[in-house]
Amino acid sequence: MTIEHVLPVVWYFIIGFAVLMYVLLDGFVLGIGILTPFADDDQQRDHMMNTAAPIWDGNETWLVMGGAGLMAAFPKTYAIVLSALYLPILCLLIALIFRGVAFEFRFKAQRSRVVWGFAFAAGSLIAAFMQGLILGALVEGMPLTGGKYVHDPAFAWFSPFSMMTGVAVVFGYGLLGATWLILKTEGRVQRIAFDLTRPLMLGVIAFMLLVSAWLPFVNSHLMDRWFTWPNFWYLSPIPIFTIINAVMLWRAVLANREVAPFVLSLCFFLLGFIGLVVGIWPNIVPPSLTIWEAASAPSSQLFVMVGAFIMIPAVLTYTTYSYSVFRGKVAADVGYH
Repeated sequence: MTIEHVLPVVWYFIIGFAVLMYVLLDGFVLGIGILTPFADDDQQRDHMMNTAAPIWDGNETWLVMGGAGLMAAFPKTYAIVLSALYLPILCLLIALIFRGVAFEFRFKAQRSRVVWGFAFAAGSLIAAFMQGLILGALVEGMPLTGGKYVHDPAFAWFSPFSMMTGVAVVFGYGLLGATWLILKTEGRVQRIAFDLTRPLMLGVIAFMLLVSAWLPFVNSHLMDRWFTWPNFWYLSPIPIFTIINAVMLWRAVLANREVAPFVLSLCFFLLGFIGLVVGIWPNIVPPSLTIWEAASAPSSQLFVMVGAFIMIPAVLTYTTYSYSVFRGKVAADVGYH
């Protein structure tokens, strides 16, 4: 294989890794925001937010890395996605800004504390929904002609499938947030998290079944990839492991275990991500734009790859260190033990 064939594959997995890390790490923080309205009082909301306070603002690094890598390695994809999904991406960015500002301002505010608490919850909810909507619109496919985006109306991304995936991601992030709170808190907040985990888990399982049943009819490429022989046999471990993961998560919650629910919730997203990548490969913009068609010049990819190979270990080291320092339970009155 030539370097022109290898480099796009490497960049595809670099960007995919960055996106996956963002989803896993920032997903539970968005989930905490989604769940704050279920707290009994402001003190419990403080407790919830304090579990993520020392670590949350490093998570967007992965989102920036994924976006910058996409622009450098696959500029055609970057142009198509931003043109087609301008409104939901704009809403996502505004929601993330409100979420971040509200996170900091709420702890300092007095009279406007309720307003900033609402902004944190609303920003988290909207950001999660928009991420799911963008995912659904991409999987459903962009209107392409000759590898170029055919400009449709501003709301071309709006569809029942994209709305459904938006709600599905809200439930998924809510599950991550609830299981994180189980891991990091005690007492009443942990009890609320346990109580919320069960319905959220059922919702996630239901949405995974619905998406899996709907996807083949949304995208014919996915139908061929998953349901033709021998692909069906080779790919069958993914849904099997997902079912096993769901059973293990349910039993872990019923047994009031603390670590396993969060780990198994992360596994839900990991398995879903693997299934998505396997389903659309080698396309980067379904239904027809492949990674090789969308790739930039090899010299551009190599130049940016030097920075990626420096930054990824550095960010991984920082992330690992920060989670190591702020490990353990978070007490309501004194913070981390």
